[in-house]
Amino acid sequence: QVQLVESGGGLVQAGGSLRLSCTASGSIFSINDMGWYRLTPGNQRELVADITSGGTPYYADSVKGRFTLSRDNAKNSMSLQMNSLKPEDTGVYYCVADLWTTGGTGVTAYWGQGTQVTVSS
Repeated sequence: QVQLVESGGGLVQAGGSLRLSCTASGSIFSINDMGWYRLTPGNQRELVADITSGGTPYYADSVKGRFTLSRDNAKNSMSLQMNSLKPEDTGVYYCVADLWTTGGTGVTAYWGQGTQVTVSS
């Protein structure tokens, strides 16, 4: 069994910062990519940022230059530093990890429970 636990959401004014963290635990053999999706108030799901096991990040155009994604493979965790937040960054942020479980037969995507980020104007 695998669990992804997120933390760090909240309410912030435009221009402020938040840091989201995600830690995976359980029967994990190895983790490939980890990333953050967000579900907007309009119910659009967007990939915000993603990072490979080697530490190469990808960012959506809308967050480039403002968000920084980092990863600690030893702790099966990642953090998303979000600066210069805008009201359009509001949404529920979900941690996702593509991983092999011990005894598993392939890569499976696991999702966290989501954490709310609200940016007021």
